Amino acid sequence: MAGTTEPIRKERLDRFLFFSRALKSRTLAQKLIETGAIRVNSERSTRSDHKVGAGDVLTMSLHGRIVVWRIIDCGTRRGPAPEAQALYEDLSPPALPKAEQSPYDAAIAQRDDGAGRPTKKQRRETDKLRGGDD
Repeated sequence: MAGTTEPIRKERLDRFLFFSRALKSRTLAQKLIETGAIRVNSERSTRSDHKVGAGDVLTMSLHGRIVVWRIIDCGTRRGPAPEAQALYEDLSPPALPKAEQSPYDAAIAQRDDGAGRPTKKQRRETDKLRGGDD
């Protein structure tokens, strides 16, 4: 059967977002889709049962930034992160430089590694140096 080709497999949009690890659960994916925050091939989709497959382009607003993915393959399960990343190609624009960010985002300072609150172990060591286990 040389002339037969396998049909392109399509999958529900909420399942794809869950399998690709864009969101933690299908329920969260359904809620995001219903808000209209996702476009499939430049058309707004508000139905979580919208079928997507290889070649479709998703444009989403996730975690305060615009994410653009081209679907390579529909998954069959929610696997580990490397397996999930193989389901899509990331076409997202680079993040804005700090000068072009909103005043709120620009005001958040970057913290060096090790700066901030001490761990429990570090706190015990500090208490031990001070000479008290109060």
